[in-house]
Formats: sequence, C-alpha cells, structure tokens
Amino acid sequence: MMARLRLQPQAVGVGMTSQRVRDRLAERLREAGIADERVLNVIRTLPRHLFVDEALASRAYEDTALPIGHGQTISQPWVVARMTEEVLSAGPKKVLEVGTGSGYQAAVLAALGLEVYTVERIGDLLRQARKRFRSLGLNVRSKHDDGRIGWPEYAPFDAILVTAAAPALVPDLVEQLAPGGVLVAPVGGASGQSLLRLERKADGGIEERTLAPVVFVPLLAGTLD
Repeated sequence: MMARLRLQPQAVGVGMTSQRVRDRLAERLREAGIADERVLNVIRTLPRHLFVDEALASRAYEDTALPIGHGQTISQPWVVARMTEEVLSAGPKKVLEVGTGSGYQAAVLAALGLEVYTVERIGDLLRQARKRFRSLGLNVRSKHDDGRIGWPEYAPFDAILVTAAAPALVPDLVEQLAPGGVLVAPVGGASGQSLLRLERKADGGIEERTLAPVVFVPLLAGTLD
C-alpha cells in the first residue's frame, strides 16, 4: 500500500517538472522493462525534482543520474526502479538502505509503505534528505554513520539495498539479512560494475544472481560532516 504523500505547491511542478513529464518517465521505464505497477506508480507520483538542486530541476525526469554535491549522484530512475523491483520480490516489511544520498531511493521505498532505515556517511547530504522526508510526510529512520557496518541494532532486515559500489559484497551487510531476505548492491571497481542480487535462503544458503551492468560512486569508509 502506498503511503500518502504530503505534496506542497512546489512538489506539484510545472513545465519540465509537471505531472505530464512524470507520466512520460514512467512510460519510458515501462518500455525499458520495469513491470511492477507499484514501482511505476511511485515514480509517477514522487516529485524527483525536489531531490536535486533547483538549477537541475528541469532535468529531474530524464532517465539519467544527476549530481547532488560532495561527489555524489542521484541514481538514474531506471536503476532506482530496477533495484526497488528486486527488493519488493522478497515481500519485505523492513528495509535497510546504505547510502541515503539525496534521499530519493529511501523516499521511493517509504512511499511504497515499507519500514525504511537508511544510513549516510556525509552529514550535509543526510540533513538535506531529512528535510525532504519531513516535507513529504514520509517516516524514514536515518543515521549518520559508515554505511558499511549497516545498522545492526535493527537487524535482521527483510531487504538491504546498497547505493554505492564496493569491490565485493560487504560481509557485515550480508549478515544483517534475514532468512528469505534479498540484498541488492552494485559490485566492482574502475574496470566495471555489476548489479547483484543476493538471496539468503531459509536453510542459510546463499543464492546470487547478476542483474545488469551499472555505474555507481564508490562505497567509502568513515564519515564526513
């Protein structure tokens, strides 16, 4: 069930941020293989232009990644939608996101009615994301910390979504995945990255599958103010 968004006048959008432009983005994603109607409806409804700098608002509904400062990006809508579809396949209630960034991916998950926990290492980005969550009436739990350690106090999670690439899957995050849970993360380095889906079976076994080639910023250690 979708959460009810609190849409202020600036969230409605005009011109290149209008509902018609959002509808066109959702249709492009459908044509590109996104099939889950829940995901398409959230993409159509959530005001992505509020998650980027005002100077880039006219490009918010292009299917492309955009800079958000501090060397970070808001992910391409197709990637957000693809990762969200994989997370939903686990039928989750409680989801951990590693790398809050602009807050858009966490907002997509929260708008779908999921219980969302998100960790961000850059304090300035997290403060901005929290303002966006509040303005939209979304209940997202967030923490300023090194995302590689996850959020063990609230583990296990039904799903974990990582929005930055590490050379390999991070063991601490895999350990916080519940039986039957799904972890979706980009893995790789300068030579190339792949989006991986890992499922922890009820018997403790791990099933891993490669989804698509992707490009993400690196998953870094430590925190910044």
